[in-house]
Amino acid sequence: MKRLFSCLLVTMVLMSVGTGSQAQTKIGYISLQELIVAMPEYKKANGDMQEHQKALQEQANDYQVEFQRKDSIFNVDSVKWTPAMREIKRKELNELYIKIVNFNQTAQQSMQKKEQELLEPIQQKAVQTTQAVAKENGYAYILSKEQLIAFPAADDILPLVAKKLGINLSAAPPPAGAPGGVRRP
Repeated sequence: MKRLFSCLLVTMVLMSVGTGSQAQTKIGYISLQELIVAMPEYKKANGDMQEHQKALQEQANDYQVEFQRKDSIFNVDSVKWTPAMREIKRKELNELYIKIVNFNQTAQQSMQKKEQELLEPIQQKAVQTTQAVAKENGYAYILSKEQLIAFPAADDILPLVAKKLGINLSAAPPPAGAPGGVRRP
């Protein structure tokens, strides 16, 4: 849907630029992904996400160790138990297994929620600053660099936005370290 919208937008822009009766429209582009990764707020958010992920992983490991311990006991001692005791212990193992599966699903949802919670204000700040820079510099349209195939270097407004935010792009990590979850509004 976003791609279709972007294609329609590009087509409309090109059509409006192609008509000689209208004034030239200034079009720029930016990589929000590169901008967000360079922002100091992202570095803190990324650290918070890693800390949250570590806590969830430790809990998952605890559940796994407990399951393995109980499974070992069951495999060794079940021959000595009565059929009723074996059934009770088997039921405990199944319940613990289900608990592990449910926890893994919940942990994944928790990570997605945490990522969204931490990154949304950063993304909003990046978009709002980009919009302000576009307006200040007379750009009618700003396109996402990630969706462009060819583009002139002169119309990249990333340096202008970074300057407005007080970010030194040369000190920023490369965009390859960008999160998969960075979404453009």
